[in-house]
Amino acid sequence: MSLRAMHFVMPGGVDDPRTPSGGNTYDARVCLDLPAFGWQVHKHAIDGSWPRPGAAARAELARTLGEMADGSRVLLDGLVACAAPEIIAAETERLRLVVLVHLPLGDETGLDPGLAAELDARERRTLRSVPAIVATSEWAARRLVAHHGLAPDRVHVAAPGADIAPLAAGTDGVSRLLCVASVTPRKAQHRLVEALATLTDLNWSCVCVGGLGQDPGYVAELRELIDHHGLGDRLQLVGPQAGAELDASYASADLMVLTSYAETYGMAVTEALARGIPVLATDVGGLPEAVGRAPDGGMPGILVPPDNSVALAAELRGWFLDADVRRRLRAAARGRRAALDGWAATARSLAGVLGRLGRDERKGAA
Repeated sequence: MSLRAMHFVMPGGVDDPRTPSGGNTYDARVCLDLPAFGWQVHKHAIDGSWPRPGAAARAELARTLGEMADGSRVLLDGLVACAAPEIIAAETERLRLVVLVHLPLGDETGLDPGLAAELDARERRTLRSVPAIVATSEWAARRLVAHHGLAPDRVHVAAPGADIAPLAAGTDGVSRLLCVASVTPRKAQHRLVEALATLTDLNWSCVCVGGLGQDPGYVAELRELIDHHGLGDRLQLVGPQAGAELDASYASADLMVLTSYAETYGMAVTEALARGIPVLATDVGGLPEAVGRAPDGGMPGILVPPDNSVALAAELRGWFLDADVRRRLRAAARGRRAALDGWAATARSLAGVLGRLGRDERKGAA
């Protein structure tokens, strides 16, 4: 099978194990899987403080696009594309552009309101100028259409896949909690700390896996909160993990907990479910899609309101004390595990978007 060429423009550091993120994992995996669906991927990693790049990064983006042949198909990570709408708009007539949105820029928690509005406006200009957008969940697609006034037929969904892994043995079936998320205000680990501080009468331990460098101020405040509640010997911030180290953390987990304020999907949720680990997560964005249901309709997790440590604590206490709850959730998690789509499904969806761009243009030319 001869492969058709496409270009993938992404932020620098996607393959850096020191800065793991759902977006980085997504970008790296689809580069590996797209060739199976007929596409040869030419990667262009552009270093910069995306989505707030300096002049050098913007110049590199303009140069990279400018050197591509007319009619080239180009997939752009939204962090890069939506930061520079004037550069993208200048190439929309010449190149076949698709923007992949991992998280709407204005949805990041903790931004100055003026900056959030500026990023939101840049994103709107970019997405309105390109022929196709890819979102990573049905929820995100609906939000982009409604928020930015986009035509629904231009917004497509390619949800993240999950690699089925061996069933997690857990620790004792009850007490080991795992949170996999960058330690940032949007992931709201402070709400987890507040909830666990009310459960010190119970036997539990918690490991928080995730990058510590994105918001050092928040990390410092979180460590102070942990110390304030005397949880230092029970709740650990272990930093980023990958490979066998991350697999070991999942293998010892009894319950996955994610307390985010905003998520377009929640890949850590499906990574846990791929190991049969039940999930306790906030009811925001695409997280309900990621949690999903087992084929028999069973719910493999519990959803709680965001920013509500009391509700979180109540559900955790129920998990710790009610064996029937644990059995039901574990059975549903194993059912959901068997029904998860792999990364090939993600690549197939993206390949379909890229292919339709070409067919649409040939029809127009005819």
